[in-house]
Amino acid sequence: MKKLMCLLFISISFSTISFSQDLITKKSGEEIKAKILEVTQNEIKYKNFDQQSGPLFTIQKSEIFMIRYENGTKEILNSKNSPDISTKAVLDAKANYKGKNSGAGWTTAATVVFSPVLGVIPAAICSSSEPDEENLNIPDNELTKNSEYKKAYSEQAHKIKKKKVWTNFGIGSGAWVLLLLLL
Repeated sequence: MKKLMCLLFISISFSTISFSQDLITKKSGEEIKAKILEVTQNEIKYKNFDQQSGPLFTIQKSEIFMIRYENGTKEILNSKNSPDISTKAVLDAKANYKGKNSGAGWTTAATVVFSPVLGVIPAAICSSSEPDEENLNIPDNELTKNSEYKKAYSEQAHKIKKKKVWTNFGIGSGAWVLLLLLL
């Protein structure tokens, strides 16, 4: 039982560590995982999150739509120059779709209990299906009347769902291997 509790603690710790970075979202929709070092009137200085001992980068604030800091707060820049409807949909999906009822939890459980070989089956099934409409969490129902917005939001939500399912498959596989080694 102690081994199982230890395994659970390690899995939870690993999943929370992977999300502790600043996130710069450009107007194009591109996201940069970063450690922001300085914000001036016209630019932001940062280091890539994966290479914090690497070079210092500078980006103009005019290229940035939003910054989401590691503590969860967000700052929207240049709201008067808001992005086009598709980019807005992608950004809204990234901010609002949480992958609720995505099957990621069941994928992890199946992988830990039955092995990664059998766990790949629910992962493939869950990641291939689009999120249910009631789980999309679209912030403004008026926007759903715009077919371009709805399509871009749904596509981004599906990408997020796939990522969540396969990440949980990886965590489940790691937990299965660790459990196998402990037993």
